Amino acid sequence: MMRQISILTLLLASVLVAEAAERVYLEPEQFLRQTFRGEPPPPRTLWPDKGLRQQITTLLGHPPSRLRFRYWRAGDRTAWILEEIGKERPITTGVVVRAGRIERLQVLIYRESRGWEVSRPGFTDQFRGASLQGLRLDRRIDGISGATLSVRALGRLARLALLLTREVEMK
Repeated sequence: MMRQISILTLLLASVLVAEAAERVYLEPEQFLRQTFRGEPPPPRTLWPDKGLRQQITTLLGHPPSRLRFRYWRAGDRTAWILEEIGKERPITTGVVVRAGRIERLQVLIYRESRGWEVSRPGFTDQFRGASLQGLRLDRRIDGISGATLSVRALGRLARLALLLTREVEMK
């Protein structure tokens, strides 16, 4: 009986730890309201063609997890809410691109048990003003010890947002 209670306690504790790992820093809707200073424009959808899908696969190091990408655009500002796996779970990130450069990158929801430091402005501010050269950022982004996979995931999302924005601006 005591052993059954111990196993049940361990299972319950592991579920609670997994749930506690999700940190919501900013709801996606709030991110959009902040970006567009009020009601955001209606969402648009980008359906990548075969060539763009190949570029996305090269950039991410794996095929995209979705067939289409939703974005919001007003004037020369484009907002994306994108997800990429850090170590095991998706990191939801908002990226605003203006005039071919990142204006803002913010972690909205962080689900990993480690590496949450990537959500701090001291890290995300490094992306401000970054642009795309080929499929690489025009600058080096300093990492965070213990958060390597999350750092790489945010770098991929920054490059993806710039690539996708370049595509919608060409249309």
